[in-house]
Amino acid sequence: MPHVSQHDHVEDPGHAAGHIVREHTHDGAHGHSHGLIDDSIKRSRDGIRAVSLSLAILGLTAIAQTIVFIASGSIALLADLIHNFGDALTAVPLGIAFALRSQVAERRAGLAVVAAIFISACVAGVEAVIRLIHPSAPTHLAVLALAGLIGYAGNLLAARVRLRAGRRLNSAALIADGHHAHADAYVSLAVIASAIVVALGAPRADPLIGLAITFVILRITWQSWGVVRGQLDHDH
Repeated sequence: MPHVSQHDHVEDPGHAAGHIVREHTHDGAHGHSHGLIDDSIKRSRDGIRAVSLSLAILGLTAIAQTIVFIASGSIALLADLIHNFGDALTAVPLGIAFALRSQVAERRAGLAVVAAIFISACVAGVEAVIRLIHPSAPTHLAVLALAGLIGYAGNLLAARVRLRAGRRLNSAALIADGHHAHADAYVSLAVIASAIVVALGAPRADPLIGLAITFVILRITWQSWGVVRGQLDHDH
């Protein structure tokens, strides 16, 4: 039987699975065979599909919220949309890692996810403090509440996409990102709360809610770091 090397490559990943799988054997007592090439291609495609879909969902969510922010000037909404933009962009390093078919690169991409969450928290926090120092009440409150609802729905949908794919592919980075988006869904509800309290005559509540969102995002950062660090420690 001809020896098939571990280094054989699949020339056309579009062929049926039966043609994709290339078994490889090793001489000696530990001879064995695998279908790892086929699995890596399938995993790569599934991962790229999941991050692309979540990128589209959160990108559209953030764009819709940006339009409302320009009209309303709400700091609570600004904190949410900055975070949603950052969250959407975490799909880029994850997508690259899946394209490389490298689980090590994928886990390290989780570090970029954590960094993006942390930076978005810092930006949102600074904006909230500035608004506390220089008060300005948000306007268009009904549309502001709608933007919060859009953020809630967008994050919840993105979370489901990431969590399902992360558990199916055993990807710590995708799972961390999924939990992150799930928490963000409830953070977006704070935007609705801001619209309500400002309508009741408490405009200073808007930057305070923005500051509260910042602390929630920092907590998400810490939790996501714990998940990613655990996988990185496993690599060593």
